[in-house]
Amino acid sequence: MKIDLEKCKGCGLCEEVCPLSVIKVEKKKAKIENGCVDCRSCLKVCPEGACIPGTAESRVTCTACPIMCAIPEGFSGACLRYFNKKGKIVRKGRLHTYEEIQDLVGSADDKAIEKPLITGIGSGTTYPDFRPSPFIVRGVREGIDIVTVVTEAPLSYSGVKLKVDTDIFLGEESKKIYVRRKGKRHLGHLCTEEYGSKILSLGGVNILTSKDGLFAARVLFEFLSGKEIKVEVEDGPTIELSLGKTPKVNGVSEERMRVGCGSAVSGLFAPYMFHAADEVIVLDGHITGLFSEHPSGRYLKKIRSGISIVGQKSTDGRYFLGKGTGWGGTDIHNPLEVIQGIDKSKCRGGMTLLITETTGRKFSFYRMKGGEFVEEKPSPEAMKFIETLRDSCEHSRVSAIFAAGVGGSARAGVTKNPIKLTRAVHESKVIITIGGARPFIFPGGGINFLVDVEKIKYGSIYLSPTPSFIIPVEYTMRLKTFKAIGGHIEAIKPVEEVLKK
Repeated sequence: MKIDLEKCKGCGLCEEVCPLSVIKVEKKKAKIENGCVDCRSCLKVCPEGACIPGTAESRVTCTACPIMCAIPEGFSGACLRYFNKKGKIVRKGRLHTYEEIQDLVGSADDKAIEKPLITGIGSGTTYPDFRPSPFIVRGVREGIDIVTVVTEAPLSYSGVKLKVDTDIFLGEESKKIYVRRKGKRHLGHLCTEEYGSKILSLGGVNILTSKDGLFAARVLFEFLSGKEIKVEVEDGPTIELSLGKTPKVNGVSEERMRVGCGSAVSGLFAPYMFHAADEVIVLDGHITGLFSEHPSGRYLKKIRSGISIVGQKSTDGRYFLGKGTGWGGTDIHNPLEVIQGIDKSKCRGGMTLLITETTGRKFSFYRMKGGEFVEEKPSPEAMKFIETLRDSCEHSRVSAIFAAGVGGSARAGVTKNPIKLTRAVHESKVIITIGGARPFIFPGGGINFLVDVEKIKYGSIYLSPTPSFIIPVEYTMRLKTFKAIGGHIEAIKPVEEVLKK
């Protein structure tokens, strides 16, 4: 690529999306350093048309994906998998066996085809797809001839679902999620709330093929590579996310994941709550608990306090409050605001009240004095409950599920009859693994899957500026199944022979 300096305004968009970081903006003009492979990422985002395709002299074209990088000698392609070694395109890294990653993916059942003979990690890609996959190996397990087909598949129709452990209200479902990369870039949306967590849907084909696609793909790749990303929720907070680490909401770390909703807390810790105070209210954005009215309190013969609380009553002791940025993800900022009324005939002087979040992070202890609740130092019994509640909470973390499909052209590397492969997968005659990790395969048409990102060996996911994520895939089956689905029999090699190389 070349830069037309007359047209260049120095906006920096090309620098932001360059997968090899060979473009730098100096003195408000873009400059391309050595190592450019003509991937045309800069051309796609330049608003001024200042990026001009160059010539591929003294370079070798990589044919591993549609980008067709023209790689100078000694440099890598845009995906960082292949490099030009003395005029020959070579795959960096090496093929991995299943045994090398078995501790990461966990133990498998001892059926003949549950485990691949080798993994797709380091296997490379065969493109165009109608050719056999890079490695098709044959071996014997439990006296049965089996075959494993491996490849590194570029998947454009893919995205990531994040589970963020936090009680803090992030916003209404479908609110957009943005990232700041030379402007505000659409990355995904808030999906739903699960038990003590928020689900974020990031990427996906509609975003990856949009004007923000290259930016979104790069941010997700950074996340999948272990880096921290900072995102903004539409009309909501800023969230800092790092795989397997504690999330931060508006700069504050979410250290604990709740042990359950307000009602669940009342059921789990009733004996502690019984002695903690005359009344305990557990504020929660899902279900707020009023202990003396809750079945657990009644079972222990807790005397009703005469306190009623705001919100929509679901069943005894269980209330739906408004969601917000207050205590426990509710719209309550001053804990006493949860009280709707007090029956003075039951709420005697000296009565105690404990209000807490489900995690025990925030709590307040009160005593009735002169007809109103006055905050004071919590009793030892109250602190015993709070400490027990805190100790029962798991550490908050960010988890990720990679969502994609191998029901497209990637099947051609396995068989000449792709529909037979799809059917065999759904009949469990072919077992698919992702870098050795067993995914969940959606029922129905196609081969759509979900896989835990943390079970895929670190550094095994790559990015092509099509944009698409490149992941290791293995198809393992009995030899007779491979023949039945029209597999590339002519390409089979003994696994021992492949591993020697």
